[in-house]
Amino acid sequence: MSVDYLDVTRARDLKDKKEKRLYRCLEFLPGLLSFGTLISAFIFSSLAPVAVAIFIIVFDFFWLLRISYLSFHQLFSYRQMKKNLATDWLKELDKLQTVKWKNIYHLIILPMYKEGLEIVRPTIQSLAKAIYPKEKLIVVLALEERAGKEAEGVAKAIENEFNKVFFQLLITIHPKDIRGEIAGKGSNQAWAIIQAKERIFDKLAIPYENVIVSGFDIDTRPYPQYFSCLAWHFLTAEKPLKASYQPIPIYNNNIWQAPAFSRVISSSGTFWQMMQQERPEQLVTYSSHAMSFKTCLEVGYPSNIVSDDSRIFWKSYLFYDGDYKVIPLHYPVSMDTVMAKNLWRTAVNQYKQQRRWAWGCIEIPYIIFGFLKNKKIPWGGKIRHVYVILDGFWSWAVSALIIFFLGWLPLVLGGENFQVTMLSYNLPRLTSNIMTLAMIGMLASAITSFLILPPKPKNYTKWNNLFMLLQWFLLPVTLIIFGALPALDSQLRLILGKHLGFWVTEKVRK
Repeated sequence: MSVDYLDVTRARDLKDKKEKRLYRCLEFLPGLLSFGTLISAFIFSSLAPVAVAIFIIVFDFFWLLRISYLSFHQLFSYRQMKKNLATDWLKELDKLQTVKWKNIYHLIILPMYKEGLEIVRPTIQSLAKAIYPKEKLIVVLALEERAGKEAEGVAKAIENEFNKVFFQLLITIHPKDIRGEIAGKGSNQAWAIIQAKERIFDKLAIPYENVIVSGFDIDTRPYPQYFSCLAWHFLTAEKPLKASYQPIPIYNNNIWQAPAFSRVISSSGTFWQMMQQERPEQLVTYSSHAMSFKTCLEVGYPSNIVSDDSRIFWKSYLFYDGDYKVIPLHYPVSMDTVMAKNLWRTAVNQYKQQRRWAWGCIEIPYIIFGFLKNKKIPWGGKIRHVYVILDGFWSWAVSALIIFFLGWLPLVLGGENFQVTMLSYNLPRLTSNIMTLAMIGMLASAITSFLILPPKPKNYTKWNNLFMLLQWFLLPVTLIIFGALPALDSQLRLILGKHLGFWVTEKVRK
């Protein structure tokens, strides 16, 4: 089977004209579904207001059931996370009655750009506090050549302070303007992986299958037993080399200092990942994640894509003919909430980050095209994955607009004949009641967000605790401005063929 399609990023990468046209058509799919829904809502609110009103009521009721279902998953995931945080994972490793775990090395890749020492040092300090033998931790601080001498100065300071803490602390510099690459985290990480292979593992003859590689953002701080928990899941997995391992990202590093809307958006991302941990059949690698070093080398870490964290999963899934999955760790790593030097810049950066995440819609044409090329993957798995990813990006782009805005369209555009009907009279009341019941999801999120907060800074008062709860009333606004709009932005760009480059989120400490 040809594997050329595994490295496709856009239609123009393909040589065959028929395949190129097919891939280009698939690139239209997510946008057509989302924009088609919104345009249809306007058109049919005038032509068939009764049908649209019924659709809105059914959709809102479906959303209520979905929110209730996901809220239970969120609470169960939180309970499992608390249990895993309280578990002595080194003791659990010893219970395996094998010294095999002591042969496991952890390779931690930390791609950085122009982040200062105030960002990088706390991350390295969190690794130094890990409850795992330090002689089995290998840290790679992956610099970008285009970041200049200032980044090298930060790396040098880190090397001087932490060089003797870990088994190895390797500094790599990713060259700029490599043909076929997209400048960003993925290409930097791919370069760092090869450098670690050649400069450490090959020289020391360390078996690749004994190494777990964790790709972290530079602000990622794993909780103390992360590597022990990861090693246990790796050693107890049915097929450890054919799985990725996903922790729960919690944006707690600067949560108290970040503005309210940024906190709500970040916490919403955390809760979605918590829900997905309870549905491993739908789980895809996101942000910080881990996999076997041997598998990573065999598949090849993507260096030509913005969404490298999800692409490595789908590439592996296709490479192994569907025999690949993500194992949830139910264990947290802490990251930064978006925060800039002022409120407006924070809002702009938040939008750009959400748009970059929503750019994951490029996986839709990649997956469908890959499924058509790969005949060995069962059709049941293909259909399930396509439905899940289409539903996910469609819901991201249109659900908030349907719930909070489009429900009024039949009343405005339906004409006098519709406005005098009982359905017209009851539509706003019924939808309002359904959405009021759906606030169970917001309540669950508010409670959970409060439970996972880090200790309050000394100069903060009890009023700050209250604000942490009241901030959730911003949810409808954030779902539209920082949810639906960047998702529609990304899908429109995909239709127009204007692919996004990698945008580095600004990191600020106060």
